[in-house]
Amino acid sequence: MSYHLLTGSTGLLGSYLLRDSLCAGRRVAVLVRSSIAEPARQRIESILARWEQELGHALPRPPVLEADLCEGDLGLDSAALNWIARNCVSVIHNAASLSFEANPRTGEPYRSNVEGTRNVLELCRKTGIRQFHHVSTAYVCGLRTGRVLESELDVGQTLGNDYEKSKVQAEKMVREADFLDPPTIYRPAIIIGDSTTGYTTTFHGFYTPLKIGQAIIDRTHLSEIYGEPLMDALGLSGKECKNLVPVDWVSKLITHLYGRPDCHGRTYHLTSDRPVPVSTICAVGERAMNEYARRAPAKNSPVPELAELQATFAAQMEVYRAYWRDDPGFDRTNLAEAAPNLPCPSVDFEMLLRTSQYAIGANFGWPRRPSVPPEFDVLDHLKGILPVELSPIQPPAGELRIGVQVNGAGGGEWTLAAGRNGTPAAAEMGIAEGGPLLYLNSKTFQRLVSGEITADQALQHGGLVTEGNHASQEQLLCALQTITASKTHQ
Repeated sequence: MSYHLLTGSTGLLGSYLLRDSLCAGRRVAVLVRSSIAEPARQRIESILARWEQELGHALPRPPVLEADLCEGDLGLDSAALNWIARNCVSVIHNAASLSFEANPRTGEPYRSNVEGTRNVLELCRKTGIRQFHHVSTAYVCGLRTGRVLESELDVGQTLGNDYEKSKVQAEKMVREADFLDPPTIYRPAIIIGDSTTGYTTTFHGFYTPLKIGQAIIDRTHLSEIYGEPLMDALGLSGKECKNLVPVDWVSKLITHLYGRPDCHGRTYHLTSDRPVPVSTICAVGERAMNEYARRAPAKNSPVPELAELQATFAAQMEVYRAYWRDDPGFDRTNLAEAAPNLPCPSVDFEMLLRTSQYAIGANFGWPRRPSVPPEFDVLDHLKGILPVELSPIQPPAGELRIGVQVNGAGGGEWTLAAGRNGTPAAAEMGIAEGGPLLYLNSKTFQRLVSGEITADQALQHGGLVTEGNHASQEQLLCALQTITASKTHQ
C-alpha cells in the first residue's frame, strides 16, 4: 500500500492535514517526536481522539515512526528507513518552528526550518521518494510592497524576522533538490483558528496582543483595555491590512491540491482576497479582552499611566513589529485555476472574535490537557500474540499476506504473514499492497478478544468487513480469530 509521509502532524495545521487526509481515505504515515508528557504514538492517539469526538466517528490510526527532524536520518534506524523506502511514495513536509527571533541556545527557528528541511530532503534522496509537498509561508516575500507573484521567491527583498529568513532558505533548498520531481509549494498567509469553532493550538502572531493584554490585566488589575492606544504604541494607523486565513480552509486546500496530480509542481499562495484592516483586528482584541479575559479581584494599587502601558505593550511586541506591517497583494493565479470552488471564508469581525474567545478560554494552551491512553491498545495485544516488526515479513511461498485495519482508539494498520489455512506467524506495521484486507474498529476487536462475540458474528452484523479476492473467507476469519485470541489462552 502506498503511504504518504507527513511531518508536523502534532501542530495545528498538521493535525488538520492528518484528519483531512484520513477522512479522504489516504494512507498516511507520520514522523513524530516523543515529548516529555507523551510518547510519539500517544501524541497521535490524543489528536485523533479529539477529532473523533468532534466528528462522531472512528478514524484510522496511521503508522507512527518516532523521529527527530533535527537529527541525521531523522533519528531513524535502518529498519524504519527501509520501511519508508518500501512503503512511502511522497512527503508532505509541514513541520516548522514559528519563532520570529533567533534563539542562540536552541538554534531555532533555523534548526527546525533549515536543518530539519535539509534532513527531510536527505531522507527522500536515500529512500527514493520523488514527490515532495512543502508547506512554506506567504511571508517569504519579506517587506515587499505591491503585488507578489506565486512564481517569485528571492528577488533581493528585505526580510522582516528570522522566521521569514529561515523559510526562504528552506524553500530554496526544496526547489534546488535535483533528485525530486518538481515540488509543490504551499504558501499560507497568517493562519488563525478554525473558521467555525475558533479552535487553535497555536497562539503566536495574531494571538500575541491578546496574550500580552491578558498579562497586563493580570498584573495591573485593569477593568478595561482600549485597543487604539496600544495600536498607536506600535506606530500603526489602523489602515494597514493583514492577510488572515482559517486553518480548516488551508488544510482543505492542501488536501484537495495534494489529491490532484495535475496540480502538482506549482506554487500556491493560500491567501485571502479580502485582507483584514488592523483597525478591525484592534477592535476585536479590545472586545475580546473586555468581555472574555480573566480578571482577578481588584487590588488597592495605583493604575498605571497610559504611557507606561503603551511602553510595556510596545516592548513586548517588539519582535512582532514587522509582522504588523501592511501586507502586499498576493497573486493567486495558480490557486484560482486549481481550486476555483474553494474560496477562502470571509474573515470578519465575528470569526476573529470567535477564535479570540477560544484562545482566551483555553488560557492560550496552558496547562496542557492530560494524556488519556486508550482503554484497549491493539498493538500491545498483538505483541502478546505474535512478533510485530518494521522489517518485511514473508509468508511461505504461495501463502498469504493479510492487511488488518483497526479504526478508533488504540487501533492501527498491520500486515499479517499467514500460513495456508490463514494462521498468522508475524505482523508488519502498515498495510502491504494488493493483499486481502480486514476492516474493523477497536471496540469490535476488544469484544472479539473478550469473547463477547465471534468473528462470524462480527461479519454477519457489519462489525467486520473483508476485501480482496486472494483469500477465502475461512482463511480471513482464521487470521482474525488468531490475533484476537485472549492472551490467557496462549
